[in-house]
Amino acid sequence: MTTRIAYADLVSLLIRIFLRHGCSDEVAVLLATNMAGAERDGAHSHGIFRLKGNLASLDTGWVDGKATPVLEDVAPAMLRADGRNGFSLPVMERARPRVIDKVRANGIAMLSVRKAHHFSALWPDIEPFARAGFIALGMVNSMASVVPHGGRHKLYGTNPMGLAVPRRDADPLVFDQASSAMANGDVQLAAREGRQLPPGYGIDRDGQPTTDPRAVLDGGALLPFGGHKGSSIAMMMEIMGAGLAGSDYSFEIDWSAYPGAATPHGGQTYIVIDPNRGAPLDFAARFEVLIDAIRDAGQERLPADRRYANRRDSTKNGIPVAAKALDEIRRLAEA
Repeated sequence: MTTRIAYADLVSLLIRIFLRHGCSDEVAVLLATNMAGAERDGAHSHGIFRLKGNLASLDTGWVDGKATPVLEDVAPAMLRADGRNGFSLPVMERARPRVIDKVRANGIAMLSVRKAHHFSALWPDIEPFARAGFIALGMVNSMASVVPHGGRHKLYGTNPMGLAVPRRDADPLVFDQASSAMANGDVQLAAREGRQLPPGYGIDRDGQPTTDPRAVLDGGALLPFGGHKGSSIAMMMEIMGAGLAGSDYSFEIDWSAYPGAATPHGGQTYIVIDPNRGAPLDFAARFEVLIDAIRDAGQERLPADRRYANRRDSTKNGIPVAAKALDEIRRLAEA
């Protein structure tokens, strides 16, 4: 059975929970608004489903909920950030205005982030840049859970990449996608709900193909999407996410001493472009030509359309949440 809760009310409950588990006021607000926003938009694998793991990361000391990030201005169009073993959201909150200033001055800017636990999906990090009129590309690596093409054991993270593009008189086009056949959160959801995975998505601890999500999670691994092509993209995310930022590669992340922790502190790199400086013609008009052609080809739904539809419905009618899950959130907020 599901019930509905207003976005502001869910944020309020989550803030209280994060405060109780050692977050500063600023961090608690950022985590709560991000998590509630994912739930509002129907991104359930990155919404309240992640709460238990996030709290374990805090409670075990794996992540510092009060960390203050440090920004380093290293070049006219480059910014570097040290998350100081905190979450990534405070880094993005502090870095975004400075990145935008650099884009306006130079037409392009890059932000690399190390020692920050990436929180939630990648699209919330890049959508604000598109709403400010810029194209944004995000690249992140995470904990090892994917076997490379032709390999025998997990090496890469699910390693997502994302793109956000502004549109004229419309919501931005925004997507992120894992370089694995499926996001790790979706595997966890399938295990919790007793669903099987599609064939070709994972292997068990012996390297044999499996559709059992628990076998993938218990010593097994996900496969990259598209065979060697997805494996190459996963490698690129290791280079652009971890290598460029000076952070841990996915196979170097070891949280075995922190039982239940679930937030990887890999690396992140964001490249932001002013399309009005980079394109010789009216970019917004040219982009709509592509959008029209995509629709004419028969693709009815663009990336992020479903999220935006869920966002409108949840804003008007409240966020649908399983009654049992909402009861648990209220219990945690009042504990």
